[in-house]
Amino acid sequence: MDVSSRVAPVGLLLTSQVSVQFGAAVAAALFDRVGPGGAVTLRLGLSGVALLLVCRPRLRGRTRADLLVALAYGLALGGMNLCFYEAISRIPLGAAVTLEVLGPLTLSVLTGRGRLRWLWAALALAGVALLGLDGVGALPPVGVLFALAAGALWACYILLAQRAGRSYARLDGLALGLGVATLLVAPAGIASAGVDLLDPGALALGAAVALLSSLLPYSLEMRSLRAVPAAVFAVVMSLSPAIAALAGAVVLGQPLGPVGALAIALVVAANVGAVGRGLRTSGEDAGHVPAAATTAPHPTRPRRRLRGVPRVLD
Repeated sequence: MDVSSRVAPVGLLLTSQVSVQFGAAVAAALFDRVGPGGAVTLRLGLSGVALLLVCRPRLRGRTRADLLVALAYGLALGGMNLCFYEAISRIPLGAAVTLEVLGPLTLSVLTGRGRLRWLWAALALAGVALLGLDGVGALPPVGVLFALAAGALWACYILLAQRAGRSYARLDGLALGLGVATLLVAPAGIASAGVDLLDPGALALGAAVALLSSLLPYSLEMRSLRAVPAAVFAVVMSLSPAIAALAGAVVLGQPLGPVGALAIALVVAANVGAVGRGLRTSGEDAGHVPAAATTAPHPTRPRRRLRGVPRVLD
């Protein structure tokens, strides 16, 4: 494989992460129109409709266990995104993502092996402590709690995405999960926005968020996953707090001080170390990204577990 064929998939992954975080920034700009509940309803609803129309997943012949997996997966997906949007409506985007990523990081530490995992945990705690010195402690506690709740649901989402990937082929599991997630968050969206959800301007922004945060990044990742080593995928996914801070500064005018930048760097380093250690101990660092790292693996590929690598959808 030549250099260009190796660099291009990594570029697609980086583009995916930039799209996800800038999509979140656009969603924050939508809050004044429809609120966090309305924004997440538009994002998940429009994404779900698009995938359901394309995939047309069949429920006939599915076992009860398969249906329960899709239901639980959708509930985790909807709850994660709703909590995250509620968080970024109250605290800066970079801080919210930094706190949120503690969920997958905790999962990686708890499922990992060796003493080094506790070093990564301590490094992450140091980053969070520094983030508090940079102003998180002065932010609304409700916003911080929503970000932490989103992180916990993100960890649940990772485990359920692996189950959904084993039960459903192609994008069927994701399409069904988005449908369930939309039904979960729709009451919050209707309560906060009502008929404003049908406003052409709100629909246009919602479509942009759906494209940037769901449809575009997922398609980019699907194109790159077969060529990118698992360790590289893990590192790129771990950069989300830093990219989120950049998106918050550029789109939302949320400046980041030196202490905050150091805090985010510590959390990113902890996440990279944790997932890298998990890959090395499982013997997957030399191979390509396992299919279980996505929500809908290719049905012909082996399904191996990738520890600590979240499927970013928020």
